[in-house]
Amino acid sequence: MSDPVLFQMWSRHRADFIEKHRFYVSQAKQRLMSQFLEQDIRAEADREGERFLEENEKNFNPDVHDGSEFFEGAEDACADRYQLLVEMRDSVRLGIISGFFHDWEKNLRQWLVDEVRRYPWRTGESTRRAIWTTNLCAKNGGLFDLLESFGWQLKIAPYFPNLDACRLVVNVYKHGDGSSLDSLSKSYPKFLKHPLDGLCDWLGETWSYEHLSITDENIDEFSDAVQEFWKDVPENVFNSEITDPPGWLIKAIEKDNNKKEQTN
Repeated sequence: MSDPVLFQMWSRHRADFIEKHRFYVSQAKQRLMSQFLEQDIRAEADREGERFLEENEKNFNPDVHDGSEFFEGAEDACADRYQLLVEMRDSVRLGIISGFFHDWEKNLRQWLVDEVRRYPWRTGESTRRAIWTTNLCAKNGGLFDLLESFGWQLKIAPYFPNLDACRLVVNVYKHGDGSSLDSLSKSYPKFLKHPLDGLCDWLGETWSYEHLSITDENIDEFSDAVQEFWKDVPENVFNSEITDPPGWLIKAIEKDNNKKEQTN
């Protein structure tokens, strides 16, 4: 009895996913993050302080003014510029991560759609839409559950925590406070940093999207997780290997089959 291949990851397709991802990350770091080196940020902040003193030098009257006021103003100008640049750097980091994560997710969904459209699946619009609209993680079975129904132990893979954390970080960056922030604080609190640190509990402070804290090393960790995922996708998934597919997929396929029967 034949055992048809239901999902297939061609070696060239796999290599393209990885190559394009690596190019995106390397170019983003080279073209964007290189503009936010710590020494450059501090140097620009210092120049802002010096500019403040130069602009206000003409207003200084030693008989009237205390020179310390002007130096405090320069320090404030320096600190403000430094903070603005740090916030911009952090936003660029999160933008880079969001960019490659969304590309990964879209590529994954499109690959699944392409596979279920060909023989022997030949599914229709309902299945295509279900794959595109189902969450990666859901209590009633998400996209990750579909992948695990292949017999692929994805959620215990060494790279999965970073992939999952990346998902939550991107959701918090996009949507702000909400369920993803709650999940991030419980499962991966290292990606949140409160300026009050240990005083948070004492003051009754709660986590906010503003407390996201991502480093250049995190970009590499998330990027490595994406690459390891593509390397780990099974080359061939046979019909006999798929066990307990999620209910949303079964319902979508049944809906497509019913439409076929009605048109025949």
